[in-house]
Amino acid sequence: MEYLERRRDLVETRLEDVLASVDPAELSGELEDVVLAGGKRVRPTVSLLVCEAVGGDPEDAVDFAVGVELVHNASLVVDDIIDESDRRRGSPSAWSAFGHGPALIASDGLIGEAFALFSTDERAMQAVSEAMVELGEGEATELAAMPDSEDAYRQLARRKTGALFRAAAELGAIAADADARTVEAFGQYAQQVGIAFQIRDDVLDATADADQLGKPAGHDAAMDRPSIVQVTDLSPAEATERARSEADAALETLEAVPVEDEQAVEYLRDLANFVVEREQ
Repeated sequence: MEYLERRRDLVETRLEDVLASVDPAELSGELEDVVLAGGKRVRPTVSLLVCEAVGGDPEDAVDFAVGVELVHNASLVVDDIIDESDRRRGSPSAWSAFGHGPALIASDGLIGEAFALFSTDERAMQAVSEAMVELGEGEATELAAMPDSEDAYRQLARRKTGALFRAAAELGAIAADADARTVEAFGQYAQQVGIAFQIRDDVLDATADADQLGKPAGHDAAMDRPSIVQVTDLSPAEATERARSEADAALETLEAVPVEDEQAVEYLRDLANFVVEREQ
């Protein structure tokens, strides 16, 4: 675990530096409250590991990794407003702590800081812009048109969660100056991991308790949100098997990519398994 902790520390230190530099101080404090309150840092870890897997230095991917985490947190702020969730990671959500207006400004601020980090590389800007279009389409679809089949649900999960996972991996490969084919392959791996993550998230929302999750449980059913257990007739165990299938597909994709750092790849394999087995 020390291996991963060192990489997470790189991300955490850079996050603190970026957020501390935001002006005015009140906004900086709100952004810190949103981002530094916790989180698994899965997406930025993917960026660093992919960078290393193709022979890059993780230091070269830190800014892109931090940018992905800022975009992710910005999306959570908006999600909590839409869902009227007053808890996030065991603490008051942004709108609950600051009010709706300041929370929206905080979300905008996080996106602005993220794109300042991506702006050094044209390929990075394209990867993240495409992911944010997908994310926006997913959020709109979730509100406007409940998926009516497992295939439609999977498409929603790909947009809502898979797209940003994909961008995280692509950014890591871009930071290592990988070729387009390698960038695409790692993106496909991460997209499938992201879909598995979302399916498992839906299962946990239906089966775990709020203390375990650090946020309200049963929220998908209460808000009539399109989780896999709402859209299909699958039991939680069967839905988890769907997540396992996505993770297995991600692992198959990963095995086909030429790599230079086997240890980093081994942690990417572990991640594909973790998203299915996690309990929070």
